[in-house]
Amino acid sequence: MRRLIAVLALLFAAPAAAQSLQAQYEAFLEDTIWPEARRSGIARATFDRAMGAKRLDTDIPGLVKPGSKEPPRQMRQAEFSAPANYFDERNVGHIAATGRELARRHAKLLAGIERSYGVPGRILLAIWGRESGFGRVKIPHDAFRVLGTKAFMSTRPELFRRELLNALVIVESGLAAPGDMRSSWAGALGQPQFLPSSYLDHAVDYDRDGHPDIWNSVPDTLASIAAYLKEAGWDAGRDWGFEVTVPDTVSCALEGPDRGRRISDWEKLGIRRVSGKPFPSGEAGKEGFLLMPAGRHGPAFVVTPNFYVLKEYNESDLYALFVGHAGDRIEWGDRRFSAPWGRTDSMLRSDIARMQRALEGMGYDVGGADGLPGFRTRRSIGEWQERNGMKPTCFPSNALVAAIR
Repeated sequence: MRRLIAVLALLFAAPAAAQSLQAQYEAFLEDTIWPEARRSGIARATFDRAMGAKRLDTDIPGLVKPGSKEPPRQMRQAEFSAPANYFDERNVGHIAATGRELARRHAKLLAGIERSYGVPGRILLAIWGRESGFGRVKIPHDAFRVLGTKAFMSTRPELFRRELLNALVIVESGLAAPGDMRSSWAGALGQPQFLPSSYLDHAVDYDRDGHPDIWNSVPDTLASIAAYLKEAGWDAGRDWGFEVTVPDTVSCALEGPDRGRRISDWEKLGIRRVSGKPFPSGEAGKEGFLLMPAGRHGPAFVVTPNFYVLKEYNESDLYALFVGHAGDRIEWGDRRFSAPWGRTDSMLRSDIARMQRALEGMGYDVGGADGLPGFRTRRSIGEWQERNGMKPTCFPSNALVAAIR
C-alpha cells in the first residue's frame, strides 16, 4: 500500500510542479516583462499578440531553475567533448559543395555586396550554410516562446530579457508580424540566425522591398551578414588565418588574441604553413595570433584579426574556424585540414566549471568558470601542466579534471 501511495504521489507531483512553474512564468511576464515593454514603447495589444498565449518550453536545452546561474550538468558540447565532431566531413563537404554552386548562381549579388561591405562572398556563404543550410533548414520555434522561456530560466536571463524586449520592438515597429518571428531553440532569428538586437542593428533591406526580411530574402540575408561583419571590424585587406605546424619548442600556452606577434616573428619561432608556402608577403609584418582550439590534440593556426571578427558572430573558436575553413573550400576546392583531430574525453560542463574554479583559486585567468574551455582556459591548463612537470596539452581531460583541485 505504501509503495502504491508513493507511486501515485510521484505521478501527481510532476504535473503539479509544471503547473506551478507555468504560473510563476505567467506572473513573470506580467509583473516583470510587461512593465519593461511598456517603458520601451510597446503597446499592450502588441504584447498580448506576441506573449498572451505563450507557455514555457521546457524542452529547450540548457534550462536551469529560475535564478540559478550554475551550468546544467547534462550539457555536453562539441567545443570540449569532441572537436572533431564539429568538422564532420559530411557537413563541411556538403556546405562547401553547395556553397560553390550558390557562388555561381549568386555571383553578381555577392560581388555587389562585397563592393559595399568588403566581406568576401565565400565567408557570407559559409555563414549562411552553417546557420540555416542556405535557408533550406526549417526554423522550428516561436521566437517569443523561446525568448520568454530563456528570460525566465536560463543561466543568462538578463541577456534574454533584453532580446525579448527587442523582439517586441521589431513587431511594434511593423518590421515583422508575431507569426513570422521564427527562431532556433537559442532565440536566433531567420536565415542568418540573428538575435533580435542584431536584427535591429544590422539587418539590411538590400532588395529594397521596404523592410529587411531575413526569413525569406536571399539578398537581405547575405547583405545583413556582411553588414554585421563590417561593423564588427572586418578588414577587407586580410585573410582569416592559415593552418600551421607548431614545434614542441613553442608552448601551446602562447595562444590567444592578447598574445599576438608579427607573423614574421611566429616564423622565427619555427611555425610554418602546412602547405610549405611562405606566408603572403602582405601578412608577414602584420599581427597574427596562435590558435590551437583542441590544444595539442588537433590542427593549429596562425589567425588574423578577421578570425576574431568571425567570433563576434558566434563566440566559439570552432565556429569561426568552421566558417573560415568552409569559405576557403568554397573558393578553392576541397583542401582539408592537414593535421587530424585527435580523440578527446567526453566531459560535462559542470566538471569543466569545477576545474576552472580550482584554477581561478590558484590565480589563473580562465576567462570565467562557465564550463566552456576557451583560449584562456586552454592556456591556463598548459601553464598548470608546465608548472607541474607535465608536457602541456592545453586541453581538458577527465584526468586533468580529477588532478586540478
